[in-house]
Amino acid sequence: MVMSKSTQGTTTRPGPPPFVAHCTELLAPLGTVRVGRMFGGWGFYVDELFMALIAYDQLYLKSDPQTQAQFAAAGCVPFAYVARDQEKVVTSYWSVPGEAMDSPALMEPWARLALQAALRSRKPKRTAAKKTAGAKAVKPPANATTRAATKPRGRGPAR
Repeated sequence: MVMSKSTQGTTTRPGPPPFVAHCTELLAPLGTVRVGRMFGGWGFYVDELFMALIAYDQLYLKSDPQTQAQFAAAGCVPFAYVARDQEKVVTSYWSVPGEAMDSPALMEPWARLALQAALRSRKPKRTAAKKTAGAKAVKPPANATTRAATKPRGRGPAR
């Protein structure tokens, strides 16, 4: 249990469900694992890269065109859901082979594929030069120079 403070005193906040805790342990050899609630499921970050999710009590790992064939060859299936418009949406997250759920050592090669896919899909951070180059120039008001020239500065004439 995780303890947290409230305005009425100390309250008990339950930790993640056992399956989420188990998946966290499986991914731990890759780095620092952070877990968060997400659309009724759970999302997993390893070293701040989103690389896995749990939906409907199933762990799914990030994939991309370079890794999908490996997941498919192992009998894994992509996470899919039905959107509001009743259209089926297939994501880039794939289930893991059953035996990979048994130990961190068996999960590690699959989790490394997911981490590599997450790295490849990461958008590059904007640099300061790009931010200023893309920013709009702010024009001063048309009468700014007129106001500055006619407005007295300071407290008035020196005494």
